[in-house]
Amino acid sequence: MDKALYELQAISPIDGRYAKDTQSLSDIFSEAALINHRIIIEGEYLIYLSEHGRIELEPFTLAEKTLVRDLYNPNLEDLIVVKEIETKGYKDIKRTNHDVKAVEYFLKDRLKDTPLEESLEWIHFCLTSEDVNNIAYAMMLRRGIEGIIIPELTTVFDKIEEFAQKYKEIPMLARTHGQPASPTTFGKEFKVYSSRLKRQITQLENSEILVKLNGATGNYNALVAAYPDIPMGEFTESFIKRFNDQSWKIKLKPNFITTQIEPHDSYAEIFDNLRRVNTILMGFDQDIWRYISDDWIVQKPVEGEIGSSTMPHKVNPIDFENSEGNLGLANVLFNFFSSKLPISRLQRDLSDSTVERNFGVAFAHSLVAYKSTLKGLDKVSVNEYKVIKDLEEHPEVITEAIQTILKTDGFLMPYERLKEITRGKKISMGELHEFIEHLEVSDELKSVLKEITPSNYTGVAKYLVDIKI
Repeated sequence: MDKALYELQAISPIDGRYAKDTQSLSDIFSEAALINHRIIIEGEYLIYLSEHGRIELEPFTLAEKTLVRDLYNPNLEDLIVVKEIETKGYKDIKRTNHDVKAVEYFLKDRLKDTPLEESLEWIHFCLTSEDVNNIAYAMMLRRGIEGIIIPELTTVFDKIEEFAQKYKEIPMLARTHGQPASPTTFGKEFKVYSSRLKRQITQLENSEILVKLNGATGNYNALVAAYPDIPMGEFTESFIKRFNDQSWKIKLKPNFITTQIEPHDSYAEIFDNLRRVNTILMGFDQDIWRYISDDWIVQKPVEGEIGSSTMPHKVNPIDFENSEGNLGLANVLFNFFSSKLPISRLQRDLSDSTVERNFGVAFAHSLVAYKSTLKGLDKVSVNEYKVIKDLEEHPEVITEAIQTILKTDGFLMPYERLKEITRGKKISMGELHEFIEHLEVSDELKSVLKEITPSNYTGVAKYLVDIKI
């Protein structure tokens, strides 16, 4: 099918409208990628058995190992064969209606009539499907997080941090409960988001993913029956180490106490981490949207773009709105993954299988969102004149400073005095100075109070931006 037609007819916008932004995830989370990872695990397990030393499988030569590993990058024809074995049968192989068994039979078919023909029955030896699947999904999650999500998030972090540094001295009106509050700086408010994001990225980088390799109900029953003298924990640990080379920050860690399935608690921890990331960015998108609405942040119009089909003047904050929507969709999925996957009836049910196949969808909506936020940030700048002008129109925000300093001088009930003239009222700097002038305090203190303005009452906001995180 023509690519353009395929994208137009795709049910999900992930594979249609947003395909150009999510293609990198297809190589990790697609059905083809899952099959590929299963082939790798089955192949490496076969090689591992040949290297074990206490199992009656002759050690493979380098050439024989190459025969196995040459199957690790299946082409389209190979992938179709695997699906045919599963769904309708292939050659003399009857339909399995079982996706992992289809991979096993595919490997046996491809290694038939090779020097490894006598080793075929060692493929999938003492394994249950979940031994293969849980390691496959762990590898896919790690690739998606380290290879795609963290780099994109780091770019978002860098961009927000850049704005924080650029605007760290620009005073702005803060709002609490939507009402004027003690001033801050634009840069410091960006810094709040970059700081929060950095913490979550660090947690992602330090994640561990638990995996199991212990047979049908988690007790090594078959392996103990065949080889009672092999230390089972060491058997699992040695195999898992094969997938933890130094290039990976996120490590796969054996879980020795499981049912037939690995309980997925470490998956839930990662999804909750990603959900926090997305929640932070959703708040960021909404704040930027509001600043654009107030004209505190301005957008650069893009040549040829149309903001409204009927209002020619519109430049809408569509990138931040798109990001917000995709973050919400991703978080619905991440939340469901976290709450559903750790629950499995008794020793095993299959309800997790169809859920795991949707990991890539949540990652894709997240990735589209991150790219949209970046796209939006590339088109905006702070309207410094408007920000400062609006701040100066709210002199009441310095009454906090005035009443606080008066308290240090022993002045009685300064909060109450200022509340009388300001709460729910519009007041000017002139009126505030007149209030100060009539206070029964020293002229020196009056001068100190009159020097306070909305623009200079920002505490250490600009210095907070330079704190290393």
